[in-house]
Amino acid sequence: MSEEQNGPSGKPAIRTLAMPGDANPNGDIFGGWVMSQMDIAGGVTAAWRAQGRVATVGVEAMSFLKPVSVGDVVCVYTDIVREGTTSMAIMVELWVLRQSGLNREKVTEGVFTFVAIDDNGKKRPLPPVPDSSLSLS
Repeated sequence: MSEEQNGPSGKPAIRTLAMPGDANPNGDIFGGWVMSQMDIAGGVTAAWRAQGRVATVGVEAMSFLKPVSVGDVVCVYTDIVREGTTSMAIMVELWVLRQSGLNREKVTEGVFTFVAIDDNGKKRPLPPVPDSSLSLS
């Protein structure tokens, strides 16, 4: 885990609101929901880079630094940190905007690995890097 900096690294991928249906009885959002939002954000970035279907094949070293509460705005940022022939590793950071004010806090980060797949679910090579003018941000 990196030290918390002034702000997120990477580009914004998704933003959503933590809702009561995603919480435990104490009002904290389930860790599995947090991970799923990170996987969705990483998948958005990976699919853009792969110009097609991708599958998650691994997640490296995640630890939860702070809880997410009902009403927090969840913001997920991504950055492609490694590429291979068919796969890529994406650093995913999850930050929250607390409902109680404008405080932005880092909740967790992790490296998610995705592989490009064809219509039959088989690995395929990554295409050339897309034109940066067509980026997600």
